[in-house]
Amino acid sequence: MSITDRDVIYEDNHYIAINKRAGDIVQVDTTGDKSMEEMVKDYLAAKYDKPNGAFLGVIHRLDRPVSGMILFAKTSKGLDRMNRLFHDRKVSKTYLALVRNKPPRKADTLKNWLLRDRKKMVTKAYDREVKGGSFAELDYEILGEFEGYYLLQVTPLTGRTHQIRCQLAYMGCPIVGDNKYGYPRGSLRRSICLHSRALSFIHPIKEENMKITAELPVDGFWEKFNVLL
Repeated sequence: MSITDRDVIYEDNHYIAINKRAGDIVQVDTTGDKSMEEMVKDYLAAKYDKPNGAFLGVIHRLDRPVSGMILFAKTSKGLDRMNRLFHDRKVSKTYLALVRNKPPRKADTLKNWLLRDRKKMVTKAYDREVKGGSFAELDYEILGEFEGYYLLQVTPLTGRTHQIRCQLAYMGCPIVGDNKYGYPRGSLRRSICLHSRALSFIHPIKEENMKITAELPVDGFWEKFNVLL
């Protein structure tokens, strides 16, 4: 596996944004599979002829089965400043999710307390505060229905592990392919129908308004839903 020019959706002196493929891992884990961090480093080293390797900072992460926009830092200055933006919640994240069950409202805000089960590697949602839990909030909107699937635009207002997957499932709308959170069938491609669509922020160095958008995967299924965008 490697990164090519087609995977790059934005690049400047300080940042590079990649349209991640579902199934790729962002950082090395126990599987030993090559990570995106390694692949992007290799891409930059080859592109800019850096035999000693290129600097790359991981700013945020996406779950392995999730596709879409992920941003890396090419400089330590860029990494530090973007980390501050994420910490101060000055970065808006937009996701697209496909579900089979129709949500109860056209648009709504979901508020839950989430508790991570580290043994089972899943997150559980509650309507009330629970010991050891973290408050989680997201907005969703139904963009349309196609062939029995509902396309949701999701904006997480907090950043919790498996937050979107867990909260949508708790609402009764597990993401297509996400059998860890209640969808009846898993995907053979190690993917779920959750796509990191866009990041919006003020560039911390250029001080320009930025919105970086990742196109839907071309996998024989996802691209059908471009008609709803």
